[in-house]
Amino acid sequence: MPNKIHLQQEDARFRVMRLLQDNPEHSQRDIASALGLSLGGINFCINALIEKGFIKIHNYRVSDNKLRYAYLLTPNGIVEKTALTSKFLKRKMSEYDALKIEIETIQDELKSEIKPNPNALEN
Repeated sequence: MPNKIHLQQEDARFRVMRLLQDNPEHSQRDIASALGLSLGGINFCINALIEKGFIKIHNYRVSDNKLRYAYLLTPNGIVEKTALTSKFLKRKMSEYDALKIEIETIQDELKSEIKPNPNALEN
């Protein structure tokens, strides 16, 4: 079973790839801000995705003197994102089911604590 750090890294990769698929022109700063992660963490994640061949960099000009990058998912990146999406969804559905049970249990406990005590009326 994967540990908590591994799951957090997997979630970060999923979220980065998901964001880049729709917004390949986002800068690393944009990505960090959108996902609430550190710029250094995003840099590390993107470099790892590039190294694994899931993302490629494309240079383009935003003005006469500035270069920007577009981060494009490769075909292998799309396959990886699909696998990460499936894992993410299964994990979140499991968390949802556990949370739903916990909420129902707490609601039942609260109802039983709120019920008027018939013996309290006799005094």
